Amino acid sequence: MMTDSHVPHPESPAVEEGEERPHRRIKSFVMRAGRMTEGQQRGLDQGLPLYGLSLTDAPVDFDQVFGRAAPRTLEIGFGMGHSLLEMAAAAPEHDFIGVEVHSPGVGALLNGVLTQGLTNVRVYDCDAIEVLNRCVADNSLDRLMLFFPDPWHKSRHHKRRIVQPEFAALVRSKLKVGGVFHMATDWGPYAEYMLEVMSVAPGYRNQAEDNQYVPRPAE
Repeated sequence: MMTDSHVPHPESPAVEEGEERPHRRIKSFVMRAGRMTEGQQRGLDQGLPLYGLSLTDAPVDFDQVFGRAAPRTLEIGFGMGHSLLEMAAAAPEHDFIGVEVHSPGVGALLNGVLTQGLTNVRVYDCDAIEVLNRCVADNSLDRLMLFFPDPWHKSRHHKRRIVQPEFAALVRSKLKVGGVFHMATDWGPYAEYMLEVMSVAPGYRNQAEDNQYVPRPAE
């Protein structure tokens, strides 16, 4: 989805969870246990002090963080970091911010950053909603990527999905005019749900043909 120029940015909203605890915000993650490999531990021990970012109470000047002004991409939930690492290595003229709470994944990405000597990657190891609300200035991102978020298959859990109207509005406020919100899922019903939410979200234009979604490429 690409942002349009004629729709003003909404205020950055808090995303609310529904029935059991009506005032509790949705989290962008579910904590998973995982053992650390030697490389992942190296990434945390050596990479996090160099490339890790912390939550702040004011928008971060990412030009200062990276030491330059460059096109900026933020990925929510980068998993083990394979695609983010590949993109950062292929586009050294772009800056990349990854958000992931799973420590082995954070360690794996940072180990790769250290091994390849990349300087255009920074990482938050905390909740993406908090990062967007507290650390990312409005109109500051060129692209936001959300690949394979938890689909929460059961109907009673759909309210826990990160893709909600409030989240779409929050992302819209952080993207520059013409910025891209790129989503992917490997579950058909969630793809339909994403399309339903985004089709009525103000300020977006679907870049797929026929205003549908792009099928998964054949492997």
